[in-house]
Amino acid sequence: MSNFIHLHVHTQYSILDGASNIKGLVDRAKSLGMRGIAITDHGNMFGVKEFVNTIGKLNSPILADIKATEAEIKKTQDSGQNPSEELQSKLNQAKSKLFKPIIGCEVYVASKSRHDRSDKDDRGGNHLILLAKNKTGYHNLIKMVSYSWTQGFYYKPRIDKELLRKYNEGIIVTSACLGGEIPQAIIKGNIAEAENTIHEFVDIFGNDFYLEVMLHPVKPGGHAEDTYLEQQRTNKVILDLAKKTGVKCIATNDVHFINAEDSEAHDRLICLNTGKDLDDPKRMRYTMQEYLKSEADMLSLFPNNPECINNTMDIANKVEIYTLDHAPIMPDFELPEGFTDDNDYLKHLTYEGARMRWGDNLSAEITERLNFELSVIEGMGFPSYFLIVWDFLKAARDMDVSVGPGRGSAAGSAVAYCLRITDIDPIKYNLLFERFLNPERISMPDIDIDFDEDGREQVLQWVVKKYGKERVAHIITFGTMAAKMAIRDVARVQKLPLSEANRIAKLVPEKPGITLQKAYKEVPELLQCKKSPDELVRTTLQYAEV
Repeated sequence: MSNFIHLHVHTQYSILDGASNIKGLVDRAKSLGMRGIAITDHGNMFGVKEFVNTIGKLNSPILADIKATEAEIKKTQDSGQNPSEELQSKLNQAKSKLFKPIIGCEVYVASKSRHDRSDKDDRGGNHLILLAKNKTGYHNLIKMVSYSWTQGFYYKPRIDKELLRKYNEGIIVTSACLGGEIPQAIIKGNIAEAENTIHEFVDIFGNDFYLEVMLHPVKPGGHAEDTYLEQQRTNKVILDLAKKTGVKCIATNDVHFINAEDSEAHDRLICLNTGKDLDDPKRMRYTMQEYLKSEADMLSLFPNNPECINNTMDIANKVEIYTLDHAPIMPDFELPEGFTDDNDYLKHLTYEGARMRWGDNLSAEITERLNFELSVIEGMGFPSYFLIVWDFLKAARDMDVSVGPGRGSAAGSAVAYCLRITDIDPIKYNLLFERFLNPERISMPDIDIDFDEDGREQVLQWVVKKYGKERVAHIITFGTMAAKMAIRDVARVQKLPLSEANRIAKLVPEKPGITLQKAYKEVPELLQCKKSPDELVRTTLQYAEV
């Protein structure tokens, strides 16, 4: 097994900057014998759930073995006997096989206050790596990253040292790349300031603060040679300061893509990000070394400081494995006078609405259906959810906002029909409630609601005003570049003639979810373009595919 893990890693969620998909990163790290990996996207934690779920699937059979062995140990202890050394060894071996997800973020730290927007030079802040050591640390990391967007955003989402001090529990910190506060002080020649900053971070995080060195070798005259030379100069000072202050130092590689051969595709991604052409001599360049290196690769970079490699395991051993799963947390719905229970009020509104829909004399079929649905809604803990949706739809209609009839599986709910959440009679059309809510498949109710374009913002502001802006969120949707778009984007930065780019893009079939890999199988002419003697045509498809 490797004695090194990567702790400074950017995924595709570092938008138009990272070119690594999460499964690919995990698979590569695993194949290199590593026992875990961190993700530290720029200013966000968008990839965390996918990251944890991906590793969770990998660990699932091992966790089953651990659970079975622990049950066997408990059974032995309950019988008044001591578990055998063989049994304990089996448990330890199983635990050692777990691949550890380390949740982190490369945050931007404002030099003054996250609330201060007077200094344009502070719009990016200083880089800092934060890693969650446990569930408490994860919650604190979420809070800091959230505040960076809602309170500190100034060109980029920024935190400050006030937040670091307030939410330091369960957080491991490393000093980051050349954009970090300590490296920046060293670059400016302020060694005393760099040392003072180290002491400041030690004061906040104790022995959970680490200095960080990285080295991306570039041949003379190569890409971003100045970055490499600056890393060499800065590393020497950081290693000296580590000895002087007693702070441990780790080696990282600032991963932005998975394999060395992905560097050219990543280079084109940066062109898209910055709006530059590939042949622009003044554009942003990476060193092409920002890939997921092996332990041997890293040791070769720091032959005189193997402790910097080994210290990554010091951090990994501190990190606990924990679940992110949590039962839904429902907002409190303010009940009107005369009601003290959500369930009673929901039932009252439902039967009131039922009489409006079907008349005063409700049939046994309708009554049975409503009582069944209400019991399921109560049992699953969702009465307040229905009341909140009913409430803002009522407010929308009071504001003369046009409301759609409802879409999706919610149309199968008679309770939703009675509350005017939907306008389709599920009993008349024999629609199944179980497609919407099913006690055997616990999930949040999914209610699709349409508002007219102008009224949507009115409803949103009404909800924000009633429940508070910190309790209302937009749902973000991430999309990957479609095949045609990827071809045209890469062609543009490579200056492939527009007519040729359009010709190739039009060869991709008009099908939802079509990928270039699938398109090659369906369109022989497109496959021929991939093998074209024209280098621009060939590389356009090569890098669009990545």
